[in-house]
Amino acid sequence: MRIVVALGGNALLKRGEPLTAQAQRANIKIAASALAKIAVGNELIITHGNGPQVGLLALQGNAYKPKELYPLDVLGAETEGMIGYMIEQEMGNLVPAERPLVTLLTMVEVDSQDPAFSNPTKFIGPVYDEAEAKQVGQDNAWTMKPDGDKWRRVVPSPLPKRIFEIRPIRWLLEKNTIVIASGGGGIPTLFDKDHRLQGVEAVIDKDLSSELLARELDADLYIMATDAPAVFLDWNSPKQKGIKAVNPTDLAQYEFAAGSMGPKVNAACQFAEKTGKRAAIGALDALEEIVAGTAGTHVSQQTPTMTCY
Repeated sequence: MRIVVALGGNALLKRGEPLTAQAQRANIKIAASALAKIAVGNELIITHGNGPQVGLLALQGNAYKPKELYPLDVLGAETEGMIGYMIEQEMGNLVPAERPLVTLLTMVEVDSQDPAFSNPTKFIGPVYDEAEAKQVGQDNAWTMKPDGDKWRRVVPSPLPKRIFEIRPIRWLLEKNTIVIASGGGGIPTLFDKDHRLQGVEAVIDKDLSSELLARELDADLYIMATDAPAVFLDWNSPKQKGIKAVNPTDLAQYEFAAGSMGPKVNAACQFAEKTGKRAAIGALDALEEIVAGTAGTHVSQQTPTMTCY
């Protein structure tokens, strides 16, 4: 099969962990072990988040010259290279030497008129207590919002329209290459009034960008790997139950948290509806079982009625 796996933020950095290279490396080793198992006999494309990392780079830049901050598109490119390097190296320690791996910096087009630019919602960077967050926001002219019991910076998250490097990704897959692409949702770019391509201050949602990538690559399976074993109804209540299989129409009737499971559910429904293929959401350490259909939540138009674990 041709499989696209989107690694959730927990695969790179668990909530509350220090933003260090050592912590990221330790988590990526775990992710690489799971990914290497499903790479056998399959074409594999890996995407990943970058919220904490891009936020950290913004803070580092601020320590240099606050009035000359590097824009988010440049920081996104930097995180694609940094995280891709770690994934590529750890995967290379596990897959056969003859299996090529490559990290491809990926530009993704967005619309300058996207309403997301007037309503920042994408969390990036470290977490703060409320008082500290308000001070950081004031010092840097950043928008800060609550994220659970903490606060974080938020930036625009426009919808992805086009992946510019889709052709070279296809060429690499033809050579049995494991491709790491569209990291962090891809580098946000748009055309100006003179039709010149330029970067933009935004972070694209990785689940929606990965869905577009999976669709344009005609993937057989699109997996969003997270720290939850499945999508749950009545989450965190005595009645909670995990969804095993569901069709997109039935799943769309339920509401899920915008900051966590919501975007994944939307991306899964969109992929299933537009391709007729299968999307899945589940735990990183159960990737083999997700591919086999025995773990995670599977979204497919071929599923007649919802079943639960």
